Amino acid sequence: MPLSTLSAFWVVSTLMVLTPGADWAYTISSGLKNKSVVPAISGMLTGYMAVTVIVASGVGVLVAANPQALTALTVIGCAYLVWLGVGILRHPATPEIGDASDSPSIFKQYVKGFGVSGLNPKVMLLYLALIPQFTIPTANIPVPWQIVILGLIHIMSTAIVYLSVGFSAKRVLGARPSLALFISRLSGVLMVAIAALMIFQRFVV
Repeated sequence: MPLSTLSAFWVVSTLMVLTPGADWAYTISSGLKNKSVVPAISGMLTGYMAVTVIVASGVGVLVAANPQALTALTVIGCAYLVWLGVGILRHPATPEIGDASDSPSIFKQYVKGFGVSGLNPKVMLLYLALIPQFTIPTANIPVPWQIVILGLIHIMSTAIVYLSVGFSAKRVLGARPSLALFISRLSGVLMVAIAALMIFQRFVV
């Protein structure tokens, strides 16, 4: 694949990652509450990798073309985001209470992170709408492998941005408990709002 194509995709991918959403909300919450944000972000990156493989294998196209499957995925993903958002609102993360003793296990952090990206129907649709535009059918590399390469570039950009956001959350908000509490609650509200918006778009619009 030409370097110009990869560079263009990297720019677009990075701009997408810099747009706040449910993943940002969960990253900030994890950065405040947990001892380390790495397990949660690792889960999200694995979720992105899973979606990449699904799209590359052609299953993603079938899901996107099947209204019932897409509706089921939307409902499951939105229900998961609401569950996470309500959990954050009930137990907002702050530097004062976010110590190692009350942090969920590394495995639970990983699974939650995987769900945020892997169960998000917008992630799959975004991959289906964006990545194929940068593939070259006449290239020496088969299109499925091109999708994997582009997916890995997106995952790399995601890792850099989310790790920066997660580690900065506690450092920047650590000395401001009231602001940290507000941001944590805002993260929970955003998760619920994003889920409601996806349901509205799916069933009303």
